[in-house]
Amino acid sequence: MSDKMNEQVNNDEQYVEVWADLVKIKDLVLSIIISSMTTLGGYLLAPDDPPKPLIFGLIGAIVGFVISSFLIKPKRTFKYVEKEKQ
Repeated sequence: MSDKMNEQVNNDEQYVEVWADLVKIKDLVLSIIISSMTTLGGYLLAPDDPPKPLIFGLIGAIVGFVISSFLIKPKRTFKYVEKEKQ
């Protein structure tokens, strides 16, 4: 973890590093549960024809991603600093 990331993390919240990004454990578990439930729900609701369970499961995964993106907002802030010309 870089020093810049360490400075931004509050001590009272727990974060996990995933793909060089810090994520709250609660938000990660919530999004996994939402995505798993919608994917499994789409798969189980699909007719028994061979390609349809796959398609319904993929649609469920996309729906879960959209729901998670609305419920869990990013906590990252960006600061733009202009470079001085020398």
